[in-house]
Amino acid sequence: MDNIYFYISAGILVLFLGFVFGWLMNKKISASHMRHTQKLADAIIADAQREADTQKKAALLEAKDEWYQAKLRFEKDTQETRQEIKKMERRLEEKEQNVNRKVDFLEKRELDLNEKQKVLDIKLQNVSKRNDDLNTLLQRQNEKLEKIAGMSQEEAKKLLITNLENEARLEAAKRIKEIRDEAERNAVKQSREILTLAIERCAADHVVESTVSVVDLPNDEMKGRIIGREGRNIRAFENATGIDVIIDDTPEAVILSGFDPIRREVARLALEKLVKDGRIHPGRIEEVVEKTRKELMEEIREVGEQTSLDLNIHALHPELVKLLGRLKYRTSYGQNVLQHSKEVAFISSLLASELGFDPQIAKRAGLLHDIGKAADHEMEGPHAEIGAELVKRYGENETIINAVAAHHEDIEATSLITHIISASDAISGARPGARRETLENYIRRLEKLEKIADAFDGVEKSYAIQAGREIRILVSHRKVDDAHAVQLATEITRKIEDDMEYPGQIKVVVIRETRAVDYAR
Repeated sequence: MDNIYFYISAGILVLFLGFVFGWLMNKKISASHMRHTQKLADAIIADAQREADTQKKAALLEAKDEWYQAKLRFEKDTQETRQEIKKMERRLEEKEQNVNRKVDFLEKRELDLNEKQKVLDIKLQNVSKRNDDLNTLLQRQNEKLEKIAGMSQEEAKKLLITNLENEARLEAAKRIKEIRDEAERNAVKQSREILTLAIERCAADHVVESTVSVVDLPNDEMKGRIIGREGRNIRAFENATGIDVIIDDTPEAVILSGFDPIRREVARLALEKLVKDGRIHPGRIEEVVEKTRKELMEEIREVGEQTSLDLNIHALHPELVKLLGRLKYRTSYGQNVLQHSKEVAFISSLLASELGFDPQIAKRAGLLHDIGKAADHEMEGPHAEIGAELVKRYGENETIINAVAAHHEDIEATSLITHIISASDAISGARPGARRETLENYIRRLEKLEKIADAFDGVEKSYAIQAGREIRILVSHRKVDDAHAVQLATEITRKIEDDMEYPGQIKVVVIRETRAVDYAR
């Protein structure tokens, strides 16, 4: 038992001694580690201090270098500024010298002018004195003449002026009458000769076309074949031609409708071929339409070439020749544009010959004046503007370009040929039978013409006659006198010109006790 206690006590003592030894060793190790850490910290601080000193020195060097560079730039700028100032000073000195020279010159000139002014003053005094002497002399002579004639100076002046006025008025009236009569005789005679000769020598066929074409069929059964199963044939035909096919109750006929005359003609010819051949299906339709289109383009070219040959006009651009051929299928107010262009070319050539201008230029301009109508389906704008652009593009001269652009007075005419083209265009469009209009438009135009006249105060009734070429207006004699009738005719004429569009001219006749006649042109 004692041994056990001894061992326990010995173990506890050993443990205690081990703990004390461990604690002492740990303390020693910690002290050693602290010394090592302190040495590392001192080394780091020393390195940081050296790095800071190095960076401080580098910053100082960089700052000194920048200061030196700034100093150099400042000195350079200062030197340049000084040079500029010196140059400015030299220029100012030169200007000052010039100003001084000019001042000296002006002072000298002013002295010369003063001397001349003195001389002029002396001369003016002499002239004034002479004028006074002359006036005195004239007064004495007038007094002597008054004593001799027995009338005063004012009375003599009035008598002389009255006699001269009466004589001058009589002579002027005679001369005016002679000039007016001679001008009227010559103007009427020459204008009749020119227009009669031009119209007499101009013979052109007139063709009236509209926006629809009619294709005759051998029988009504052909309509069903044209339509096809579930409408496939008619849809294929309309897609290939761009033209509407109207199949109605009209016996043995089909109507083709479209605004493009070339497409409508292609559709008409193609449908006639299909009806004649009898084989109508989508594939055949496309084949025939394409073949017909090529044939028509060739025909158009030939028509344009033949037209230029008929008129003896050469060196036209091929594209202008094609456009001329297209005009064969274009109408305006029911008038075929190609025939109208040929008429205008003939009339322009004749008028130019009579007036002493170049007939070939006038004929060429007349033929091309409506060329824009051949392309107005593809290009936007008025046909005169389109035509001017086309003839300019294809190499025509400035006279023809202006004639095409200004024949409707959209722009200012720069050549007298342009006025000839405008007159020829009006002659061709206004001749009887040249143009036609639908019955509805015709009636509407007559009603509008009468409505314009009825709107004026004092008008009792108006009648449009001569197919709208003349309007006769009956007025109240209580409200309208003879002088007012003339004024009323003019006012109605202006109103018609402003509110209506019509070919040719309209004769306005106001009827009271006398008739006042005017024309709306």
